[in-house]
Amino acid sequence: MRIMLLLCWGLVPCFLGAYHYGPGQAQLKLDDVDQRIKAAQAAGKQGDWDQAVQLYNDALPLVPADRVKEAQKLRLERNKAMMLNGQLPDAYLDLQALLDELQAEPQPDAELLKETRSAMANAEYYVTWTLRLEGVGKEGWEPIIESARQNYRMLAENAAESGKSDELKEQQENLEAVIRLANLDLTDLQGMPIPRQCKCKGCCNGVCNGNKKSKKKGGGKKKPKDHRGASSGPPPDKRGS
Repeated sequence: MRIMLLLCWGLVPCFLGAYHYGPGQAQLKLDDVDQRIKAAQAAGKQGDWDQAVQLYNDALPLVPADRVKEAQKLRLERNKAMMLNGQLPDAYLDLQALLDELQAEPQPDAELLKETRSAMANAEYYVTWTLRLEGVGKEGWEPIIESARQNYRMLAENAAESGKSDELKEQQENLEAVIRLANLDLTDLQGMPIPRQCKCKGCCNGVCNGNKKSKKKGGGKKKPKDHRGASSGPPPDKRGS
C-alpha cells in the first residue's frame, strides 16, 4: 500500500507538467486575453481609445483558434473602439466581414449578431456623413446609407417582436436620423459639428467606397433644403459630438 502511495505521489509532478504544457497553456492564454480586455475597457472609460484599440489588437492573436465566438466578440469591441479612435474606414470594413461571417453561420449567436448589426449600421451612418463631407456624389454614399436604413429597420422589427419598447424607440430614432442625413442639404451638413467618429485619420473615400472618384463640393444642382435636418440632433449612438 505504501509503495502504491509513493508511486502515485511520484506521478503528481508528471500530471501537473502535462496539464501545464497542455490544457494549462490554453487557460493561461485565456487569462491573458481577459486581462487585456479589462485593461482595454478601462482605457475606453478614460477616453484613451488608442490604447484600447492596441490592447484589443494584442488580445486577438491570443484567443485559441477553437474559441470562434470569443474572437468575434473581441473583434466587435475592437471595431467599436476604432470608430472612436479615428479609424472608421478599417472598422467599417471589418464589421462588414464580421457581419457576413455571422450571417453565414447555421445558428449564429443572436445577441452577437444584433450587436454587430447595430455597430455596422452606426458605421454606415458615419461613413455616409464622412463621404458627404469629402464631396462624394450621391451615387457613392446612397447605397451605404440605404444599407444603414435596412439594418436599423431590422433591429427595430426585432425589438418590436421581442416587446422591448425602449430598444424599439431607440431604433426608430436611428431610422429617423438616417433619413435626415440622406435628405440633409450639404451646406447644412457642413455647418453641423463633426461627430468624433467622422474625424478619420485619413480619407474615407477609396477605403469605404472602393475606388470611386469623389465629386467636388458644391458641384451639381442642390436639393431643396430639409430644414428638419438642420437641427437633426446626435448621431445614432449619441456619442458623436
